[in-house]
Amino acid sequence: MSEGFDISRRGLLAGVAAFTAAAIAPGVMLYAQPAPQAASARSRWGILIDVNQCDANCDGCVSACAKEFGLTSFDRPTTDPQWIRKLTVTDPDTGNSHSFPVMCQHCKHPPCVDVCPTGASFIRADGIVLVDRHLCIGCRYCMMACPYKARNFVHENIKDQKSYAPRGKGTVESCTMCVHRIDDGRKPACVEACASGGRAAMLFGDLNDPNSEIARRVAAVSSSQIRADLRTDPAIRYQGL
Repeated sequence: MSEGFDISRRGLLAGVAAFTAAAIAPGVMLYAQPAPQAASARSRWGILIDVNQCDANCDGCVSACAKEFGLTSFDRPTTDPQWIRKLTVTDPDTGNSHSFPVMCQHCKHPPCVDVCPTGASFIRADGIVLVDRHLCIGCRYCMMACPYKARNFVHENIKDQKSYAPRGKGTVESCTMCVHRIDDGRKPACVEACASGGRAAMLFGDLNDPNSEIARRVAAVSSSQIRADLRTDPAIRYQGL
């Protein structure tokens, strides 16, 4: 470094925090970005689904999830990967039916984590339940333990993978609540797709923040959790179910 490099210039370079690019060769740039903030227990991300706004003929959330993660169909309904699916339930007394999406419920007390022998199934500090593909041995204990049938086993070789969601044959996978989007300050793909379709049946936010829209809605209206009797305390809640 030359002796003419003055203090003010050093301060200027040190203060560039948003986004920095440095040339390392002609036509090649090395980019450095601040690392995303670590997950914190101060937040607990969740989704509130208004089943009264969910159209039985709409599968926008399912399609958006498949596109986001490159989930390819092999025309085998029982084994095709599906991280979010639409269910229809009918009240036998009234005949009223509701259609709504079901995915990993991101439980506060996830059975899948309890039974995993390798620690591949784990829960982040912010409540998102994930699978570490490097640790997963494909035993499928978590699939048997999940009361929501929200996990899939990968039977096929995976092509055209997404860099933010590594997948592998012989491992178990499930909805990540689009953790890569959350860490980037965005909403899950299913939530955005639902809103763009005009239904806005899915509300995403921080359940721990009393000023967030989802926390205010949960406090103001009646909502339920699937199989609340199991006391897994899901972060996915349903209004009108």
